[in-house]
Amino acid sequence: MVRRLDGDEKALWGRVISTVKPLHPAKVAAKTKPAAASPLVKSPPAPRPKKIAVKPTNTATPANVAVKPKPASSPNTLDGSWDRQIGKGGIIPDISVDLHGQGLSSAYARLDGALEQAIAQKMRVILLVTGKARAHDRTSGEGRGAIAAVVRDWLAASRHSTSISAVRNAHPRHGGTGALYIVLKR
Repeated sequence: MVRRLDGDEKALWGRVISTVKPLHPAKVAAKTKPAAASPLVKSPPAPRPKKIAVKPTNTATPANVAVKPKPASSPNTLDGSWDRQIGKGGIIPDISVDLHGQGLSSAYARLDGALEQAIAQKMRVILLVTGKARAHDRTSGEGRGAIAAVVRDWLAASRHSTSISAVRNAHPRHGGTGALYIVLKR
């Protein structure tokens, strides 16, 4: 059975609670409701919010507002047959580029050259071997796995990005998480 607190006990308990510092103030503030200052004093009722009539607006974009153009096709979109072929290991790359042992700048130059060559020769799939991502400092680019960590950013910002249809992780027989398929547009 729970005993209710009388007025003096409530006041005393209120003073005790005011001296306690919560470990996580944000969590406590979200859960607690503000208590009344005294059970004998009634606070005035809160004013009711005014109702505002909202008129429907025209959804057309005004001529003076700049709108970013949408890309013709979003990168990283292939039909289901590509994903099934990748999952089965049925993809045969047209060219393989290995970036192991390269510094960031030489790896980027090699990748850029390989993309240029593949596009010029109308190739469809590039196997890019980067090695598995490991602990590294992304800002300085030092440490093992630095190339694997930034290669997707490189591809997105590349001058050849409009020619790339999709980037997918390679099948285990081609290097798994340490390699990528770069699928070029036709």
